[in-house]
Amino acid sequence: MLRIDDIEALFLNRGHEQYSGEPVTQRQHALQSATLAEADGADDELVTAALLHDLGHLVQDLGETPTLRGVDDLHQFIALPFLRGLFSDRVLGAVQGHVDAKRWLCAKRPGYLETLSADSQRSLVLQGGVFDAAQAAAFIAKPGADEAVRLRLWDDQAKSATMVTPPLAHFIQRARRCALA
Repeated sequence: MLRIDDIEALFLNRGHEQYSGEPVTQRQHALQSATLAEADGADDELVTAALLHDLGHLVQDLGETPTLRGVDDLHQFIALPFLRGLFSDRVLGAVQGHVDAKRWLCAKRPGYLETLSADSQRSLVLQGGVFDAAQAAAFIAKPGADEAVRLRLWDDQAKSATMVTPPLAHFIQRARRCALA
């Protein structure tokens, strides 16, 4: 399990790395996701999930753009052991669910697939592809699926080279407020 100080250090030490195939760094993407969640009125737990949804990319090192090599980095699962015991199941569920939320959105929202970046489309194939009707129904019936979908939509928008966000410390403070005792 990581401590919040460890998470902050990861963003400070590795957050400068490019977010695969996008015009932002890992830290910029995380801060933008959390900023969008905050602007949408999300509570501390969901803002924290938005901040941490791609932490799995930072706790492993698979090099630049693993999807170009046919690698699914399983980042939505990799982060969970590091966060379990520090945050609630609600935070963990949103982090884990954001990839399946993409698969669901592709199945249920006409035109959504075409809005995805090239890297996101490559990763979609590696992550199992677009849900069929039964998979989509099973996903959205799960507790917290609606929050994973909200997180996914913030994630999709968090790729702007010019978006201004609050500093990392602002969101670390929100994470501290919802950390388990």
